Amino acid sequence: MDTLTRRERLRIQTTGEITGIALRQMADEGPGAISLRGIAREMGMTARAIYSYFATRDDLITALIRDVGQSLADALEAARDAASTPQDKLLAWGYALREWALANPQGFRLVYGDPVPGYQPPSDENPVEQAARRICGGLNHLVANACRPRDAEFAWTDFPAGYADRIKDVPGMSPDAAVLALRVWGRMHGLVTLEVFGHMGSVVSDPAAVYRAEMTDIVRSLAVE
Repeated sequence: MDTLTRRERLRIQTTGEITGIALRQMADEGPGAISLRGIAREMGMTARAIYSYFATRDDLITALIRDVGQSLADALEAARDAASTPQDKLLAWGYALREWALANPQGFRLVYGDPVPGYQPPSDENPVEQAARRICGGLNHLVANACRPRDAEFAWTDFPAGYADRIKDVPGMSPDAAVLALRVWGRMHGLVTLEVFGHMGSVVSDPAAVYRAEMTDIVRSLAVE
């Protein structure tokens, strides 16, 4: 920031304020409530001024999803890289997912909740798919490294061709490891989603303990060496 001009720093700060208000709009009234004109009114800006930052609402949503996806992927990868064994790396990844989601519930809902009504991602850059590739790719790699070889039950023909082409070259990856990674993601993501959307508090006093138990069982089920 010290090397930027005053104009550049102001633009970064204003952009951050715009995206922050957009996430709050979504949290208060749902993803369809994101409105550039509403943000402009709250910030005391003219519509013309805010359109110099984001030309359309879809541009704003694309930027939000891209930033949220990058933030989550960065958090997961940092937690993974700070651990040593395959077991610890997978545990760290899972705990980081929950920690990030609880700290950024609006962002989690934006990426993993209902689609934003009317949103059309750019044809050459779908930010949801980009985030999914990075996050799912990281988890696929972790599971492939963590699990022992098993009897083959699945083949690459059981997957959409595009997806199989993206993951089959991951070191240690096999069709069965890919299915196992999907099951692991479903277990982690399912509990986190229940908690973020407020469905855990009425049935359990300590959601963190339930999540720890699930992560421990996941690691055991992989038969990590």
